[in-house]
Amino acid sequence: MKQIAQSKSFGGVQGVYAHKSEACACDMRFGVFTPPGCEAGAHPVLYWLSGLTCTEENFLIKSGAQRIAAQLGLIVIAPDTSPRGPDVPDDPDGDYDFGLGAGFYLDATREPWSRHYRMHDYIARELPALIEQEFPVDPARAGVFGHSMGGHGALTMHLKYPETFKTCSAFAPISTPSQVPWGRKAFSNYLGTDEAAWSDYDATALVRRGPSRADILIDQGTADQYLSEQLRPELFAAACQEAGQKLTLRMREGYDHSYFFISTFMEDHLRWHHGLLTG
Repeated sequence: MKQIAQSKSFGGVQGVYAHKSEACACDMRFGVFTPPGCEAGAHPVLYWLSGLTCTEENFLIKSGAQRIAAQLGLIVIAPDTSPRGPDVPDDPDGDYDFGLGAGFYLDATREPWSRHYRMHDYIARELPALIEQEFPVDPARAGVFGHSMGGHGALTMHLKYPETFKTCSAFAPISTPSQVPWGRKAFSNYLGTDEAAWSDYDATALVRRGPSRADILIDQGTADQYLSEQLRPELFAAACQEAGQKLTLRMREGYDHSYFFISTFMEDHLRWHHGLLTG
């Protein structure tokens, strides 16, 4: 692991690091915020998963999470959204919603994507193992949250690994990717045209298969430009009701898909996770 950058923030430290990823077969970067007094024992840890076109940097600069994380004693991890590098293939048409910046937190099975695009394995296994080795985190008190494509990732990671990621929240998640254009494009390219294989990465399908014991929190803006075509939270909410999954879905009047929305309610999410992980 190599340190790329480090800055003091609200008494804690915001760092950026890189390492050679076995899962993604390339160098991967991630941000880590450590609160004040972090050397004094293990801390609860949250993994933030960002959305389409983002790197690890968006959350660090725009979310405003550091102030509250410092107060609560939370370590916050923010990985990149996809593999990167000269050998990593990108969308041949240069579209923003596939390829670099659009890993969709799955393990690709089709060429040429299958060698590098293994973000599911990276987030579920490799990155937490590295974090637990290098930082004073308590793996028994870990949660996951994210935005848009990263909200999709957070929901699926929690539902598949509820003992690893004990708490879960999301901002405007792509919660039913198999039924919306963003998800269908990514899944068909990364996984192939057999839609049965897509269900392992679709939160709506996963919750029907097995709800978690947690209460999932979702904030969704009513003025989100992607709400009706790409996000469809009502489909996930209906599946949760059918499956007996606890869900708090808050429709936020007038808010859009941007980090202005995320930063407005970031404190709510951090306090939500902290209360559940330390209560």
